[in-house]
Amino acid sequence: MPPTHPDDTADTAENGNAAHAADADNADNAENTAKAFLALHHGRAPADPLILPGPWDAASARIFADAGFPALATPSAGIAASLGYEDGGGTPVDEMFAAITRITRVVDIPVSADVEDGYGLAPTELVERLLEAGVVGCNLEDTDLATGQLKDARQHADWLAQVRQEAGDRLVINARVDTFLRGDTSAAAAIERARMYVAAGADVIYPLLAPVELVTELAQGVGAPLNMAAMPGGPSLAEIGELGAARITFGPGLFHEAMEALRGHAERLRSAQPSA
Repeated sequence: MPPTHPDDTADTAENGNAAHAADADNADNAENTAKAFLALHHGRAPADPLILPGPWDAASARIFADAGFPALATPSAGIAASLGYEDGGGTPVDEMFAAITRITRVVDIPVSADVEDGYGLAPTELVERLLEAGVVGCNLEDTDLATGQLKDARQHADWLAQVRQEAGDRLVINARVDTFLRGDTSAAAAIERARMYVAAGADVIYPLLAPVELVTELAQGVGAPLNMAAMPGGPSLAEIGELGAARITFGPGLFHEAMEALRGHAERLRSAQPSA
């Protein structure tokens, strides 16, 4: 091994200090962006909820960003379909995070990512991969994708607490409550889980498929901003906000609308061709 010169030692130390400073700057930037994103959920007028379109690829993300939306929220189902997989854990985890990264790379606004139930990743790895992908928030649901059943609420709350501990203030956690999806139609069951998740560190609560008539009760009962999904034929976005929702997302709805429009174009092109 060649001898180490004083200049080499100094260069190594300088490079190490520079790398440490860069890591610290990145952590500060992530925390500041996440705090700014979280602030968008608070202090809103009732008829002005935070609208977060759901891009499924880089091209759709650019369109939504160019339209002037302040932030985006990826749908796992839309990304899965765009990659040729089924939702509900069907997308290989590396492909899901690669797709999310392509989205964050092309926009300069905050992006939250739907990562279902965390794909079995330990909290440390999950947070690392989310931050490496460039997102400032995540959806985490309380359905066990392996069984299709609701997770034990206390165990899930403990897991969310670990995610919060690993993330610090660098991620906005949107905890999805799947009681309505799994057949329990009471607001009480959803509120009980939601309060446990908020106590564990969740910033936003997302009661998937909650009926419109329960939105106000849920918003008043969960103790955190409420995320509701816009449904075809349902109330307007402003009306959902007036009921108590602070944030509105679309799941794979925008992806399906885009695909239906594309299907119409394809059918018109095909009908214009001469008969064989």
